[in-house]
Amino acid sequence: MLQAQLTIDPAHRVAPVRPRTFGTFVEHLGRCVYTGIYEPGHPTADEEGFRGDVLALTRELGVTTVRYPGGNFVSGYRWEDGIGPRERRPRRLDLAWHSTETNEIGVDEFVRWTRLAGLEPMMAVNLGTRGVQEALDLLEYCNIPSGTAWSDLRVANGAKEPHNIRMWCLGNEMDGPWQIGHKTAREYGRLAAETARAMRMIDPGLELVACGSSGSSMPTFGTWEATVLEETYDLVDLISCHAYYEEKNGDLAGFLACAADMEHFISTVVSTADQVGAKLGSSKKISVSFDEWNVWYMSRFQSAPPPPDWPVAPRLLEDHYHLADAVALGTLIITLLRHSDRVAAACLAQLVNVIAPIMTEPGGRAWRQTTFHPFAQAARHAKGEVLRVEPVCPSYETAEFGRVPVLHAVATRDEADTVLFAVNRSVSDPVELELDARALGPVRIAEATTLADEDVYARNTADDPDRVIPRPNTSHRSDPLKIVLPPVSWNVIRLARA
Repeated sequence: MLQAQLTIDPAHRVAPVRPRTFGTFVEHLGRCVYTGIYEPGHPTADEEGFRGDVLALTRELGVTTVRYPGGNFVSGYRWEDGIGPRERRPRRLDLAWHSTETNEIGVDEFVRWTRLAGLEPMMAVNLGTRGVQEALDLLEYCNIPSGTAWSDLRVANGAKEPHNIRMWCLGNEMDGPWQIGHKTAREYGRLAAETARAMRMIDPGLELVACGSSGSSMPTFGTWEATVLEETYDLVDLISCHAYYEEKNGDLAGFLACAADMEHFISTVVSTADQVGAKLGSSKKISVSFDEWNVWYMSRFQSAPPPPDWPVAPRLLEDHYHLADAVALGTLIITLLRHSDRVAAACLAQLVNVIAPIMTEPGGRAWRQTTFHPFAQAARHAKGEVLRVEPVCPSYETAEFGRVPVLHAVATRDEADTVLFAVNRSVSDPVELELDARALGPVRIAEATTLADEDVYARNTADDPDRVIPRPNTSHRSDPLKIVLPPVSWNVIRLARA
């Protein structure tokens, strides 16, 4: 058994827990919208066609914000197609995902769905095939109460009150050659600045997100952020990061270390932003919106042929996650929390069916994937302040990410509880963790749960939805505070006053 020690001290404060850390993403991609959140005729559907079982699971997941409508989809999207009577809405080719978009769901329906789910909408505008005017039209439609052409049209379409969307993404992944309307950093930066400046003429209080890099391996990473921010620094509030991870060539130990890349990604973007701010003589700090992140077996998608013809809502990117995927996802959540001083928002991509924690079958059941549980537990328990913890533990070498510690952890603390989130990355050995919590006063382990399984590739299915779930960890003792963390495990340990 490996040994580890960890100190929890309220003086080691990072920042308040950011509610928007627990955002997610709904894109018109595959079955995320159609037979995901929306399926008229489903046994649980309401009068608008929204699946009640998915709404219930979304609330249980603890989601706070939802980014919409893309993603790659937004770079070819005409938002006007999705408003007004459904029978008059045009069907369009979606070039991003080689599908047909029916436009049965648009901005009004999406906002109504977010209200039912108790979520904040986060809207993306098309800066691929469109530009400043179309973004202004959408903003006017969404946020102006009435008295203008677009706002009155929204009222006529049944939304009397403005949607009042506060957070807006200025395009999506414009650094990527795969993106419709792909641009150089200077081209995109100029367009983003023009769009942001005009949008602020309508509403100066908007929170605007500029496109950062689509991954830390992009050849333009770093220089892209610097160039874009040179154009937009005083006009935007956040810059985006996107990252996906998968197990490669059977290297499970390396996969479980993937958060090391996310750490590097965030730190590099923050350093670059601060350098641009210093160059411009600005005291303003740009925050990070990590608005796409997840485990995604992208290699499977890239090797698959496109769908035949132009189907409606085809089965795309429907990864079925196992225990190891959930543990890797847990390390990414820990990383986002550890950087709460600069990561102001994050979106797990995506919510339903498409690389998602929630799966559905058309006309049938919905269930929780393994990855549902770390996200839901962190969203439920991470309250108050984030506390930095630095485990003293063995480390191991990886081919892709260098040397990493076996134990990865972060803590949060509010008036009631202190909660430790910890991942044991070892693929073979349990870790006996000793906690030094003297700075908290007399405390005890009030509750401990572990997500683990003898089969690290065990999955949840519609027929066996609870194969992999958090279970009580009864190995802990109080004097001294110790607990055993199984190999390849996600752990939540709640400390309360003794």
